[in-house]
Amino acid sequence: MSSLSDLQFELIATVVKVAVLIGSLLGIFSGMTYVERRVLAFMQFRLGPNRTGPFGLLQPVADGIKLFFKEEVMPEGANALAFYAAPLLSVVAALMAIAVVPYGPPFSLFGRTLQLQIANVDVGVLYIFAITSLGVYGVVLAGWAANSKYSLLGGLRSSAQMFSYELSLGMSWVGVIMIAGSFRMNDIVDHQAGWFFRHWNLVLQFPAFVIYFIAATAEVSRTPFDLPEGEAELVAGFHTEYSSMKFALIQMAEYINMITVAVLCTNLFLGGWHSGLPGILPESHPIFGFVYFTVKVAALLFVFIWLRGTLPRFRYDQLMDFGWKRLIPVAALNILVTAGLLAFRG
Repeated sequence: MSSLSDLQFELIATVVKVAVLIGSLLGIFSGMTYVERRVLAFMQFRLGPNRTGPFGLLQPVADGIKLFFKEEVMPEGANALAFYAAPLLSVVAALMAIAVVPYGPPFSLFGRTLQLQIANVDVGVLYIFAITSLGVYGVVLAGWAANSKYSLLGGLRSSAQMFSYELSLGMSWVGVIMIAGSFRMNDIVDHQAGWFFRHWNLVLQFPAFVIYFIAATAEVSRTPFDLPEGEAELVAGFHTEYSSMKFALIQMAEYINMITVAVLCTNLFLGGWHSGLPGILPESHPIFGFVYFTVKVAALLFVFIWLRGTLPRFRYDQLMDFGWKRLIPVAALNILVTAGLLAFRG
């Protein structure tokens, strides 16, 4: 390895990290379908999947095989190119958004320092915001391309919802960026090193954290904000006409987006890979940092499932009213207060 140039080593490391990340996300997506069904079954006093494999652990494998062999159906009059492109666009946007997120502290390998992150760019937060904004195109394209009224209404609902709550989502990051003084994700994480009640943005920016979590739940169309998939009115929303692997890709994008917002929440508000209890919990070793990071993300994903098993769906007018008349003003007020406090302290 010592004979490799720095450029060659970086290229090999990047390819390996991309392969590991994509493989991990696919595995987590498959596992999350099982975990969500089991947790919801427990909350609702049901059994959930328990027949395929021990404790039903092979149920995601059975679902994958079923989706591979199901018939591919496309409605008559649908735009074939757009119909096939929409699921791919959704998945690609979901995978690209997570490229600049760090998953643990730097570590040494073969005498070189590596970061558990594909790309450590100077404007990481802006990159994430730009890429996540592209996800709405896949939804709108899927709703329009199917030439179905139900799909079109679901796509329009979803696009309006995503545009509305995207504003609150982005505004919730502003206070965090001002405190850290950087758009780089690693700088934001490092700024939260130390005791959680003094350094984590969960405490310093608690209103922003609440706004972020609500807006992120709406962005990924999770209950109680799953209006685009309102079964009573729209059957399944924008993906009503999709079947087989195209449907699987849309579901994959939804779960990857949910993982992305949980990972971002961990880095922006929960100290990233830092334990928050220095001197009590070790965090200098990369393995410990990765474990702390994983536990935080897993806890947030559990909360998403918990909300689905607990809360009813909003009406659409309530959804839009809450986004525009509640979240955005509170987010703007939080930015003003944060800027004033920083100016007064400076």
